[in-house]
Amino acid sequence: MKISPYLLFEGQCEAAFTLYAQTLGGTITFKQTHGESPTASQVAPEWQGKIMHITLSAGDNVIMGSDAPPDHYQKPQGVQVSIGVNDAAEGERIFKALADGGSVTLPFQKTFWSSGFGMLVDRFGTPWMVNTESQP
Repeated sequence: MKISPYLLFEGQCEAAFTLYAQTLGGTITFKQTHGESPTASQVAPEWQGKIMHITLSAGDNVIMGSDAPPDHYQKPQGVQVSIGVNDAAEGERIFKALADGGSVTLPFQKTFWSSGFGMLVDRFGTPWMVNTESQP
């Protein structure tokens, strides 16, 4: 069994996944717009270029997503995407890249359980936790 987050966006899914691929060292392995799908004729012209489904692979991890139609989009609540790394410098690099243009909930810092931990909401509205798995 694999459990993977599926992220919904308000029309900026492709830009978000481009950032995530660069930041996490991953590869977009699948991308289909509404205009490329079998239902293209049923989609409004302004949604033809929006993402119907995208998959990002980073190591053994997969993140999927899409642009949700305006009447179906809800801001994420009660969930965060968690990233665990072994090195505090790598954790801080990832944290800073995701935080750029977003909002920091908890600055990346040493904690009693980790040599580096921080929380943020990126500029696309996705909440993240970045945790260094090494002890302080």
